[in-house]
Amino acid sequence: MRRLLPLLSLLLPLVSCLLAAAATPPPRPHIVLVMADDMGWGQTSYNGHPLLKTPHLDAMAAAGLRFDRFYAGAANCSPTRATVMTGRTNDRTGTQTHGYALRLQEKTIARALRDAGYATGHFGKWHLNGFRGPGAPILGTDTHSPGAFGFDEWLSVTNFFDRNPLLSRRGKFEEHEGDSSEIIVREALAFIGKNRAAAKPTFSVIWYGSPHSPFIANDADRAAFASLPVPSQNHHGELVAMDRSIGALRRGLRELGLADNTLLWFCSDNGGLPEITPSTVGGLRGFKNTLYEGGLRVPGLVEWPAVIKPRVTLHQAGTVDIFPTIADVLGLPGSVLLKPSDGVSLKPLFAAESGPRAQPLGFRHTRRAAWLDGSLKLVTPDVFAAQKFELYDLAADPAEARDLAAERPADLARLKTALLAWHASVEASVAGRDYPEGRVNPGEPESRDWTTAPEYAPHLAQFAKRPEFQSALAPKGAKKEKKK
Repeated sequence: MRRLLPLLSLLLPLVSCLLAAAATPPPRPHIVLVMADDMGWGQTSYNGHPLLKTPHLDAMAAAGLRFDRFYAGAANCSPTRATVMTGRTNDRTGTQTHGYALRLQEKTIARALRDAGYATGHFGKWHLNGFRGPGAPILGTDTHSPGAFGFDEWLSVTNFFDRNPLLSRRGKFEEHEGDSSEIIVREALAFIGKNRAAAKPTFSVIWYGSPHSPFIANDADRAAFASLPVPSQNHHGELVAMDRSIGALRRGLRELGLADNTLLWFCSDNGGLPEITPSTVGGLRGFKNTLYEGGLRVPGLVEWPAVIKPRVTLHQAGTVDIFPTIADVLGLPGSVLLKPSDGVSLKPLFAAESGPRAQPLGFRHTRRAAWLDGSLKLVTPDVFAAQKFELYDLAADPAEARDLAAERPADLARLKTALLAWHASVEASVAGRDYPEGRVNPGEPESRDWTTAPEYAPHLAQFAKRPEFQSALAPKGAKKEKKK
């Protein structure tokens, strides 16, 4: 026994350390959400694009979870961004289409993470404050700025933006030089690095303005596409620069020592554009602003080396799932999400395949609607009229070429019943029934063009000198003449 006492005296501190380590939770991950603007499902080399090379997105796909059935929340930009922020379909939030504002009564992921101790930052395109038109720097007085929805730091514009942009840092205008994608990645890395030094986890939203029009790429980035029409050259050149910025982001996270425990999520805000060659949608039907697969299905990648082992999944998921997933990862209470929520947590999928999606994906956009339940998809051009429905089996017919509505009446009836019930719940949300007040608070802005908004009037003379705003600010007659 006396011989054991010295040994025990050595082992007890070791056991205590091991128990303490077991009781200490792992550090919370840094979280980075990245979104392209108008990038189609077919516009990556990992998806077989015939010309475009995206080595950094390919590397991310090879290192993480690659979704081959990932869906934007709607068929254009502002609505999908609302689904990322809330986990709810866009019409519930007041964001009916592009240029509509997100309601202040909505619960957002940025507020939830800020309240959970995260430093929160937004970089790039916002488009949730009710303004139409090319991206202008957001005013410090804007009631629906990123800061109003939970972002501590923001360097943002109202809408799409391109090379040498004029950005707003919490209301202060700043001129920047270079490619817009690389600029906002650099700013996001500075934000992450600053908070790493303070030992604070970060939530960073990087929303590109590429490859949205106007298509402007430098000569080197468009050189590989010299055989294409000029707009397509520049469009693809913007994607080359955007992909390069993804490489800079991943490299920057490694240099900060944070890559292993950073949850990095990439997607696009809607399907690809019709006027670009080669096709942007990889053989799918439809493009941006349609509810067919080409308008909704987008690249989707999640990289988190400490947790996710590389693989490709056909599990159906979408931007509505981002907030519920991150809330689940962090163990946040269910109350951080406003109910009803249209998304589900994908946390189990990070570990292994988890079977079919339990909750169908619903889409409602400018009266049209779609309902995705397993391989079956229901589409209607007017859910309010509820008279015409198309039914497709995506497993057998991914191009949605054969309408099965007449051939499979039982499936048609089942999906139609589910879609119309969901539609009724969305209508209740539109009326504000989900909010504690039971209504939509007055004062939410109407969709409007910033070029005619009185709050932007003091800045129009300055903006008129900048090439990106000259078309938007030209006299009406001049605009018409240019279109001819």
